[in-house]
Amino acid sequence: MKLHEINHIPEQLLETESTGLEALLGRPTLIHLQGRQEPALFISVLMHGNETTGWEAVRALLKRYCGLQGDVDLPRSLSVFIGNVSAAAKRLRRLDNQPDYNRVWPGCGTPYTEEHGLMQQVVDSMVDRGLFASVDVHNNTGLNPHYACTNFLDNRFLHLAAMFSRTVVYFLRPKGVQSMAFGEHCPSVTLECGKVGAAYGVEHAIEYLDACLHLSEHPSHPVAEHDIEIFHTVAIVKVLENVSFGFGGHKVNLSCADDLDRLNFRELPAGTSFGYVEPGQGIGLEVRDENGRDVTANYFILDQGELRLQTAVMPSMLTKDHRVIRQDCLCYLMERYSQAVSE
Repeated sequence: MKLHEINHIPEQLLETESTGLEALLGRPTLIHLQGRQEPALFISVLMHGNETTGWEAVRALLKRYCGLQGDVDLPRSLSVFIGNVSAAAKRLRRLDNQPDYNRVWPGCGTPYTEEHGLMQQVVDSMVDRGLFASVDVHNNTGLNPHYACTNFLDNRFLHLAAMFSRTVVYFLRPKGVQSMAFGEHCPSVTLECGKVGAAYGVEHAIEYLDACLHLSEHPSHPVAEHDIEIFHTVAIVKVLENVSFGFGGHKVNLSCADDLDRLNFRELPAGTSFGYVEPGQGIGLEVRDENGRDVTANYFILDQGELRLQTAVMPSMLTKDHRVIRQDCLCYLMERYSQAVSE
């Protein structure tokens, strides 16, 4: 899969919704635009084809800086990577024959596919050009606040994250994500902009990306304590492949409450119920820590068929979207992070 790389805004691009990008561009595309400052801000969108806020924000942002003659006057050079256009055409996270576009970046350690090669081309191109910062824009499906993620406890990264939200998530797994690959070369963040279709998610992303274009440097001093709350993702929760699941009392192996995603970003005490498991299914879940170890028994117990937390923890990205749960996970588990960070 050869990267489509261009130095202009194609005609009709900024009028094209995510579902029309495959027809217009043909394949994943990296666009480089010259600005008044160097090096470039790198933005990636549509790593998951059904998460459209990033593309809507980039469209609106570029329209701000486009003149009547089609010229672009940007405060800083900008490179935009438009990712899974095939999945976007069908409003899906990914197609069944595709890997997850945000799990195949350099450093993932998984068997090679053509998508791995594509992401390596993107990184190589941007490193050759020089990088100011990297921003990967996402949505999520459950009830979550807007928050930023980082894979590096470095004050420059934390300032970039806190510009978006005082809620910041630090994680080391899953690997192969864009922010981890680019974080080896420049400050990088992932933005989680709430549910698809929410106007505020697009507005928030536009203003953040515009602010990044106007940054002249990355502060290296610590972020003020009252401006940031850091949560560390300690485990990923997946439903076992042979376990059927549902929400709201359906006849399945694992039955969760219809409003389970209300528990996102709430510090839950031990004993909190996640649902009920039919006899013979065990816990029905697999929980792995950031080193890939099975730690299911550390986090969940069965109490007369009721699935309960074994320890206090905070979930994120709890979702009721069956396809997302099968393709990714049920949720992540987090703890507050209070250690000092590097300067």
